[in-house]
Amino acid sequence: MINSMNVIRVVRGMSQSLCIALLLLTCGSLSAQNNNEDHHVRNIVLVHGAWADGSGWKAVYDILVKDGYNVSIVQEPETSFNDDVAATKRVLAQQQGRCILVAHSYGGAVITEAGNDPSVVGLVYIAAHMPDSGEKESDDGKRFPSDLAKSGAIKKTPDGFTYIDPAQFHELFAADLPGDQAAFMARSQVLNFADNFSATITTVAWRTKPSWMLVAGSDRTISPDLERWYAKRAKSHTVEVAGASHSVYVSHPNEVADVIESAAAGVSK
Repeated sequence: MINSMNVIRVVRGMSQSLCIALLLLTCGSLSAQNNNEDHHVRNIVLVHGAWADGSGWKAVYDILVKDGYNVSIVQEPETSFNDDVAATKRVLAQQQGRCILVAHSYGGAVITEAGNDPSVVGLVYIAAHMPDSGEKESDDGKRFPSDLAKSGAIKKTPDGFTYIDPAQFHELFAADLPGDQAAFMARSQVLNFADNFSATITTVAWRTKPSWMLVAGSDRTISPDLERWYAKRAKSHTVEVAGASHSVYVSHPNEVADVIESAAAGVSK
C-alpha cells in the first residue's frame, strides 16, 4: 500500500527541482539578454565642421534619440585643431561604454585624430575630410578642388580666422536648404582659425577602426570626388545622397541618421 507521506515528499521534491530548473533557465536567459545589450553600441557622439556649430545636428539628434540612442554633441571652439581634438575627447570621456564617433566636413580631420580613443569603435564621415597620417586637409583638397575653393568666397579676419562670404553661403554651403535657413546659418557662422585646415594628422583612427562615409552628391564645399576618393582609400562603407549639398546633415537628416545607425549595428555584431 502506498504511503501518502512518501508521495507528498516525492511531489515536494519534484516541485523544488522544477523550481530550481526554471530559476536557472530564467537566470541564463537574462544573462544572455544582458550580454547582448552590453554588445550593442548605443552611444553616438556628433562633431560639427568649420563655420558651423552643434545646433545643425538637431534633426539627426532627434531621430537617434527617438530610436533609443544616447547622443552627445561636441561644440568645438575652432580656435585651433588641438583645441577641437581636446573638446571632442572631453565628450568621449563622458561616455558610458563604447561609441560611434561622427563628423561633418572639417570635423572629419578632428575625429580622425580623436577617434583613437579606446571608447570609439566606429567612425562615420558625413561629407567630411578623412586625411591619412602626415596629411593636411588643405593639401587633400587640392586633389579635387571644390567650387568653394575656386570661388574666393572664403574670407579671413585680420587675426587669422576664416568665414564664408554670407552673400555666397547659400549657393556654396547649403544650396538645398530654404533661403531663410541658409541666411541664418551664414550669419551665425563660427569663425574657424585658418591654420586648422593645415593641421597634420599624426595617428589615424580609420586605419584600425571601421568607417562609414556619406557622400553629398552635389557638394560644392568639399568635392564629392574627394569624398569618394577618401572612402575608397579607407575601404569605408559608402552611401551617396544624390543632389545633397554640403549641409546634407541638415537637409537630409533621415539618410544621415540611417548611416549612423547602420554603423552602430555593424560594430555590434
